Amino acid sequence: MLAQQKQEIVALFQAALAPIVAGTDLIPNIALERPRDPTHGDIACNIAMQLAKPLKTNPRELATRLVAALEADPNAKGLIASAEIAGPGFINLRLADAAKQSVARTILQQGEAYGRGDSGAGHHVIIEFVSANPTGPLHVGHGRQAALGDSMSALFEAQGHKVTREFYYNDAGVQILTLANSVQARARGFKPGDLEWPESAYNGDYIQDIADDFMAKKTVSASDGQPATGSGDTNDLESIRRFAVTYLRNEQDQDLQAFGVRFDNYYLESSLYLDGKVEAAVQALVDAGVTYEQDGALWLKTTDYGDDKDRVMRKSDGTYTYFVPDVAYHIQKFKRGFDQAINVQGSDHHGTIARVRAGLQAVNIGIPRGYPDYVLHKMVTVMKNGEEVKISKRAGSYVTVRDLIEWSGNGDVTRGRDAVRFFLISRKADTEFVFDVDVALATNDENPVYYVQYAHARICSALANWGGDVASLANADLSPLTQPHEASLLAKLAAYPEMLQRAQAELGPHQVAFYLRELAGELHSYYFAHKWLIEDDEALKLARLALATATRQVLRNGLALIGVSAPEKM
Repeated sequence: MLAQQKQEIVALFQAALAPIVAGTDLIPNIALERPRDPTHGDIACNIAMQLAKPLKTNPRELATRLVAALEADPNAKGLIASAEIAGPGFINLRLADAAKQSVARTILQQGEAYGRGDSGAGHHVIIEFVSANPTGPLHVGHGRQAALGDSMSALFEAQGHKVTREFYYNDAGVQILTLANSVQARARGFKPGDLEWPESAYNGDYIQDIADDFMAKKTVSASDGQPATGSGDTNDLESIRRFAVTYLRNEQDQDLQAFGVRFDNYYLESSLYLDGKVEAAVQALVDAGVTYEQDGALWLKTTDYGDDKDRVMRKSDGTYTYFVPDVAYHIQKFKRGFDQAINVQGSDHHGTIARVRAGLQAVNIGIPRGYPDYVLHKMVTVMKNGEEVKISKRAGSYVTVRDLIEWSGNGDVTRGRDAVRFFLISRKADTEFVFDVDVALATNDENPVYYVQYAHARICSALANWGGDVASLANADLSPLTQPHEASLLAKLAAYPEMLQRAQAELGPHQVAFYLRELAGELHSYYFAHKWLIEDDEALKLARLALATATRQVLRNGLALIGVSAPEKM
C-alpha cells in the first residue's frame, strides 16, 4: 500500500468516526497494519476495539457502523474493494485491483526517487564508522562497520537527512608507539623471533613493507593529510611514526576505495590534544562540579548519570583514560551542529557508552540524553573450503577486508565487493555472523546476493528479448494484472517505501537485504508461474512487462542503497 493510499484510507476512517465521536474529547488514533495472514485482507484496523470502551459500546457493533460508513463513502470507490469484520472487532479491508496496480505505475514514473522521502529535511546527522587505528590493514570487523555505516548513511539520505560520514583516527597513544617501534625494528633488520624483536610488536608482513619504503625514502600521503617522506634514519623514531601512520592511512584509503566506501571527513584524535579540546572538556566538567580528586586521580561522578560506578578521568601520572577524548570529541560533534550522532563500533565498546553519555550530560550544554546513538556489531567468522580462516599472512593475525574481497570475487573486484557488502549487512548488527566464502562464490540460490542480482538480470534479459521501448511501459494498461502472483508482487513493491522508513528509524540496514531477498523470491516465482512474452495477448504482455520493469527498478534502488551493483547479465 502506497503512503498516499494509506493517508486516503485514514481519512475515510476519520470521516466515518466524525459523527460517532462528536461531542466527546476523543481523538482517534487510526493505525493500519498488514494482517499476518494475507487471506484476511490487505489492511487491518483495530480502531473499533480501541474506542469501544470509552464510547461504552460493543466493539463489533462499532465496527459494523464503521464498515457501513466506509462502504457508503464515494471516496472509497476505486480504493477499497470490500470491508469485513473479524474476531472481536477487527476491520479487514481489501484494496481494489486498480489501487494495487497503481503501485507499478508510480514506480515507473518516479524511477530512482521511488521510496525516498523528505521526513529528515533540515536534520543534520553524523555517522561515524570504521574509525580504525592506523596500525594495520582493515580487518573483517572494520568491513562490517563499513558496510553497516555506509548503508545506514544512504538510508538517512533517502529520507532527506543531511548526512556526514566521518572516520575518527585514533592516531595517539600506546598503539601508535608500538607501530613505530615495530617499523624501527624491521628497518634495523630484525624480524619476529629475533632476540631484539619488541615483545608487543606487530608481526605482519606489512610492517616490513613500511620499513622498506621508509629506508628507500619514498613519499606517501593519505587522502586528507600532508605527505610523509621516509628519512631512512632508523634512529629518528618520530619520523618513523609519522611515515608509518601516513603509510597505513593510505593503505586503509585503498581498502575503502576497493570496498566502495567514501568519507566526508576524517577527524584525528591527536587534534583534540593539540587544539586543547581535551583540556577544555575536562575543565568544563571540573567547573560543573561533577568531578572530585581521590588517590591523586581526577574522577567523574558518572554514577549521577546512571553508570554503575564513578570513573577515573585523569590518572595519577597525569595521563587521561581513553573515554576522556571520546567525551571531548562528541562535544565537538554537538557544537558542529549535528543534532543526531550515530557511532557504528564493535561490541567491545559497550562499556564506554554509559561513561561517554555521562560526560556529555555533565557538561550541561544542552546535549540531549542518549547522545550519541550506538550501533554495536558482533564478530565475523570467516569460513573458506569448509574451514575457519583466522589469519592472513599480510596482516599477521587476522583476515583483512582486502582478503575477503579478493576471495569472494575470485579475481573480480566488483563481484567480491558486492558479495562482501551484501553479506555483511544481511544480519542484525548485534548478531554474530559466519561469512562463508564458498557461498559467496556460488552461482545458485544459496548465494543471496547472486539470487537478488539474478532477479534483476532476468528482467533485463526478458526486456531485451521483447525489444520494445521500455519507457513506453509507464503508460501500459495495468488492469490485466489480476493473478495471485501479480497481487503478491505488487504488494511487496508497495511495501518498499515503508520498509526504508523503518530501516532508517531502527538503524537496521539488514532490513534492506531481507526485503531484497523476498522481492527476488516473488519475482522468480512469478517468472516460473506465468509467461511474460505472450504472443496472442498484447495487453497482458505489456502489463506483465511493466510489472517486471517496476520490480527491476525497486531491485536497482535497493541494491544501490547498500552499495551493491545491479548487473544486467549474469
